[in-house]
Formats: sequence, structure tokens, C-alpha cells
Amino acid sequence: MASESGKLWGGRFVGAVDPIMEKFNASIAYDRHLWEVDVQGSKAYSRALEKAGLLTKAEMEQILRGLDKVAEEWTQGTFKLNPNDEDIHTANERRLKELIGETAGKLHTGRSRNDQVVTDLRLWMRQTCSTLSALLRDLISTMVDRAEAEHDVLFPGYTHLQRAQPIRWSHWILSHAVALTRDSERLLEVQKRINVLPLGSGAIAGNPLGVDRELLRAELNFGAITLNSMDATSERDFVAEFLFWASLCMTHLSRMAEDLILYGTKEFSFVQLSDAYSTGSSLMPQKKNPDSLELIRSKAGRVFGREDKEAVFEVSDTMSAVLQVATGIISTLQMPFRQAHEASGKAVFMAETKGVALNQLSLQELQTISPLFSGDVSRVWDYGHSVEQYSALGGTARSSVDWQIGQVRALLRAQQA
Repeated sequence: MASESGKLWGGRFVGAVDPIMEKFNASIAYDRHLWEVDVQGSKAYSRALEKAGLLTKAEMEQILRGLDKVAEEWTQGTFKLNPNDEDIHTANERRLKELIGETAGKLHTGRSRNDQVVTDLRLWMRQTCSTLSALLRDLISTMVDRAEAEHDVLFPGYTHLQRAQPIRWSHWILSHAVALTRDSERLLEVQKRINVLPLGSGAIAGNPLGVDRELLRAELNFGAITLNSMDATSERDFVAEFLFWASLCMTHLSRMAEDLILYGTKEFSFVQLSDAYSTGSSLMPQKKNPDSLELIRSKAGRVFGREDKEAVFEVSDTMSAVLQVATGIISTLQMPFRQAHEASGKAVFMAETKGVALNQLSLQELQTISPLFSGDVSRVWDYGHSVEQYSALGGTARSSVDWQIGQVRALLRAQQA
């Protein structure tokens, strides 16, 4: 429990901490995200203490009721932070003591802030991984739905910003969706390694009081228990892995955003961003700015440069927002070349009616369908044949694109199983 100084570690220290050092060392500004899992972990630990004979049943129930009150105050927004609350753990234990008195001090028996901090962080990250996994699958599913609905739309493929080969619009969408499926799989792997219980490891040497770690694991629904107490309290591999996952996923999202920024310009005019994800110009009324896509790209840099616990909270918020915005962008994209698709359909109908091949229609006949047809129209009719050449699995032919759609849907189903 906290000493008179209000610090969990303050027993051997004399005098006040320098105010500058106090502010420099405090983490309450960002680790307040952990209030709920801190209460959750403390409840489980109080039950383990009762089983070990270190708390009476009455004391345990008193602590549990007090922790429920602490959680209620956080939920209702009435929890009052104290200037001495350097972190969420200090704050919650200080408030618990105010509510139930000296019994609160027994909650910290055999528990170090070291194993408390890392347990809380793992609990919180396990939750946020589940949330982000669901958002990422929503985005992938939205992309696959568009690919399936629009797989007959042909599209120029680019290398070095030069037109290279004709492909399907669906092939472009799936090129990004497939990259995101790897991110989805990777996040599930990271979550599995996060889901390991460190509580009961003490400071570094373990718990000397016979606390049942299997009970703690079951109470907190962890998949496994850490093997070594010194490693358990010091390692943050799971944080580094999560931040790497976020950086790689943001790289993939940034690539997609850059393509869409280009495709939405007047020079390309392939897609049109929904007004819901665009802004205008205060000076140039004709402009429609792809701010949502530009922000996705700019936030990628913020994710790349972050590290350690504070970063986890910020990166999680950023990823949640980016994935939801990206899903909205993909689901609401408008496609000006639908007009061309309609004109092409009418041209096919005219050719069939006349009993001639499509490329035998004259320019004058085509212009009765749409004035958009011009002298270079003969170049258009070979694209379908060109696209269908790439029928090997993974290519841009219709059969291959359909196969890719089926594969990505199967991956999504497997991840949700």
C-alpha cells in the first residue's frame, strides 16, 4: 500500500520529491486508460490472497465492494485525481483506502508494482487487440465486397507512375486487401503472446506467500502463465511487437491511401471520394481535398516513431480511427468510370443487334451511344482479351480474381472461428 508520501515505493525515502521530478516521473496523464483493468486485476488478486489465507473472507468482500465503488466513480466521471497520484495504480489504491480504511493496505501483500503494471498493460492490450482485429476484418470485408461487385471493371495498372498493363479494378483492391490479411493474422499472433499472465511474479524473485497463480490465470482468463518471474516483470517484447504490427499495417494503409489520392485527381479521374471524407478549399471553390487519405498517410509517421507504454495508448487510438475511416472511404468511393461501363454495355448490345463484332462498329455509331467515344476507341477493345490472358492463380483474369475473393473470405472466416 502507499506510504504517507502517497507513493507505493515511498517507505525508505525522506523528504519530498522535487516537483520537476514528480511531473517527469508521473504517468497518470496517459495510464488512466488502465483504470478498469487495474480494478479487474486487483479483484482477482484479492481472491488469490483469500485462498492463500492472507485475507479473511470478510476482508476480501470489503475490498471487492470498495473496488466496485472505485470502478463506479471512474464510469460516472466522478473519480477525483490527487496531485500525489503518480500513476493509475497509486490513484486506485489511494481511493480504496479512503473508502474502506486500513484493510485496503492488505491488497498489496506480496504484489509488486512491477507485476501489477505489466499485468494491467497486458489486460488492456488484449482488449484493444480484439477491438482492432474486428475493425481490420471489417475493412478487409468491405474491400472484398467491392472487389466482388465490380470485378468486370477494367483499370490501368501502373509501375513507376507509368501505365503498364491493364488489370481489373478488383485486382487493385485485392492487392491491398491481401496485404491487410497478413496484418490481421499477425495481430492475432501478437495477441496470443500478450495473453500470458505475469501477476504473482513479485518485483523480480516471485511471490513468497503461496499465491495460486493458476487461480489468477483463470480469474483473469489468461491463456498461460509466464515462466520466469524476472523475465515476466522486465520484458516488454509484446509492446514492441504490437508497435511493429501497427507500423507495418499503417505502411499498407498509407500505400493504399496514396494510390487513391492520385486516382482521385482530375489528371486520373478514376475515383471520386465521398463528401463525407473530403474537405474544400476556402480560396478555390472547385477543389475537393482528400483530407481523410492525407491524414491516414500523415498518421503513419506518428505510429512509426512511437515506443513504450505511452505509445501503446496513442497508437491504439490512431489505429482504431484510421481503420474506421479507411473502411468508410472504401465503402463510399464513387467511380466515374461507371459511366464508361454503361456506355460499353450499350455498345455491346448494338454490336449484337447488328450481328457484328464490337470493333467493327463505326465511330459515328458509337457516338450515338455517348459523345465520350473518340477516335482512339479502337484501342479499347483489346483490353478485355489482354486482361483475360492472366488466368494463372493470383492474376488479374476474371477467374483468378474470383479465386482471390474466395481465398480472402476463407481467411476472414478462419480468423473469426
